Amino acid sequence: MTTSGAGNAGGAGSAAARRIVVVGSGIAGLYGALLAAEAGAMVTLLTKGALEQSNTRFAQGGICAVLGSNDAAPGDSVEAHIADTLKAGAGHCDPEAVRILCTEAKDDIARMENFGVNFDIDASSGGRALGLEAAHSAARILHAGGDATGAAIAQALIGAVLARSADDSELSDHGLAGGRLSDCAEQRGTWVGHGRIAVVEHAFMTELTTTGGRVDGVSYLHDGAAHQVQADAVLLATGGAGRMFEYTTNPSVATGDGLAAAWRAGAVVTDTEFFQFHPTALAVPGNFMISEAVRGAGAVLQDSAGHRFMPDYHPDAELAPRDVVSRSIALHLAAIGADPDATVFLDATVVETARGAGYLASRFPTIDAAVRRLGFDWTRELLPVIPAAHYWMGGVATDLLGRTSLPGLYAAGEVACTGVHGANRLASNSLLEGLVFARRAVADFTASDFTGAGSKDDFVASGLAGAELAGGRIAARSIDCSYDGATRSETVIAVHALQSLHALHAGSETGYDFEVAELGRLMARSASVIRDGAGLDIAAKQLDGWAAAAPLAAWAAVPVGSQTAKFETAEPGRAGRKAVHMDPTKLPDQQEFERWNLLTASRLLVHAAGHRTESIGAHFRSDHSGADAAARPEKPSRAFWVRRNDWDVSGTGGSQAPDPGAGHDVRIKESEQL
Repeated sequence: MTTSGAGNAGGAGSAAARRIVVVGSGIAGLYGALLAAEAGAMVTLLTKGALEQSNTRFAQGGICAVLGSNDAAPGDSVEAHIADTLKAGAGHCDPEAVRILCTEAKDDIARMENFGVNFDIDASSGGRALGLEAAHSAARILHAGGDATGAAIAQALIGAVLARSADDSELSDHGLAGGRLSDCAEQRGTWVGHGRIAVVEHAFMTELTTTGGRVDGVSYLHDGAAHQVQADAVLLATGGAGRMFEYTTNPSVATGDGLAAAWRAGAVVTDTEFFQFHPTALAVPGNFMISEAVRGAGAVLQDSAGHRFMPDYHPDAELAPRDVVSRSIALHLAAIGADPDATVFLDATVVETARGAGYLASRFPTIDAAVRRLGFDWTRELLPVIPAAHYWMGGVATDLLGRTSLPGLYAAGEVACTGVHGANRLASNSLLEGLVFARRAVADFTASDFTGAGSKDDFVASGLAGAELAGGRIAARSIDCSYDGATRSETVIAVHALQSLHALHAGSETGYDFEVAELGRLMARSASVIRDGAGLDIAAKQLDGWAAAAPLAAWAAVPVGSQTAKFETAEPGRAGRKAVHMDPTKLPDQQEFERWNLLTASRLLVHAAGHRTESIGAHFRSDHSGADAAARPEKPSRAFWVRRNDWDVSGTGGSQAPDPGAGHDVRIKESEQL
């Protein structure tokens, strides 16, 4: 075990004296690292793969923003972007977070361009080219390289990070070894007065380290050895967890590592029942995603009989919100008695016919190359598509400055839940959210009055659920949600406590293994586009059974210095499974951590989905659908979750232990609301 970078641990001072660890190399992590370095902080950027491996790189459609009256589409406005976001979120968004996202967008777009991102230009107007996507009332999607927006953004930001990366002598200032230096020495400018970025690739975060309830660093694996880096703060930007589903558009790195580590450290999570399924993923291994922009250009969905079915389900047809389109596909296949493995078909030939030969290849070069590589000529034939897990609206709960319930821990991007997306994300808002809230988190960290102290009271005061360090009272707040012209008051009424993996079966030495593919099939059957209580109950029991055997539960309780060797499994168990012998002195490898992180993410989703019986946004309960939309409660609840034993959840302020079970419900009296 090596330890590096002793942080300031609560000391005040200029940003130049502060250290921050950024975990993740998607848009939020890269942008946050650049801004922190620009402010003079010492930055360590950890990423589990190469810098290029992230969900950002796969984003095809673009990033949405209303840039001003001279650059916007006719009739478009920031207010319209806000309204579209709230409507897509099905009344579950935080309106203030949405307002911040939409009004501050143009400044972050300009900063991105300063870092080298070149958005496509409309040849006829000379302005930025703007695309239209589902559930947007106007064309406001900026794209780069046609349909390679994410790759263009990642390439530019990675180049900017490498230009500011530490050289060999500066790495020692960070206390790090194994950092990646710029591939081109001339890229490293002198950046007088600014901080540097130490980049460590193939560094897998295992835990957040804490002292006195405050996050002060990260433990990680690198080259088979355990390391720690200490800091004044940590910014989680680790992305999502799509790999918990059998079919997903996410890359292999999307295993919920940041969410699981934050959960184990005691952070509050929220909205975990809301997972968006992209309706048009190719029904071939890898589930390559066909961008929503293709439907925005005029492509339509058909069933195997050639019937265009989306107009039967929604007035906006293929341009309805993503949750509606994905759910309509599932409902339509069920209605026509299709086989479980049946697909629908995306017809883009109509686009090529209407816009002229060569249009698809020129407007969507990445998709064109991919589908042809997979054996499809989409100018002449239909593409078989299915809904696939795409984006998690839920995550680590943050306030409007990216602060979590744990002092010293920030979160931005898909790992975070800011309240922007509500129950269903509006297309192309995700990259923008990563920018806006990573910047706000870094601004809070580099502010002149930053002390690195803080408490759970700060989280309460910022307007999110929390608890006082002394007394343990769970707090709540009310917010106004505008949806379809109606205003509802949403009250956070509860913080629920789930047992940690540590506590499920204390003292158990032997359990039975599971495979990620098995987990994915379970989640696809029970917790994907259409859910019901019976399926969720079955999934919860299976997941909890697997969790009872969690080898990380035993390992996590061991002092860090004694975790030296790789985790081992041994002899075959019953039904052909491996019996897991938990030796807490043996260090799990990355694959083991990823499996258990996916299990943690799955449990959080399934338990939250079981708790929410009404259908809303991407969470559709077939056993509680019907008139749910019209009969939605005047004060729908937003549930927050925390690991049992991290906070007192008895509601009494005492040390009373919750009753055994999957969770503990804490109801808040009106007099206790903030």
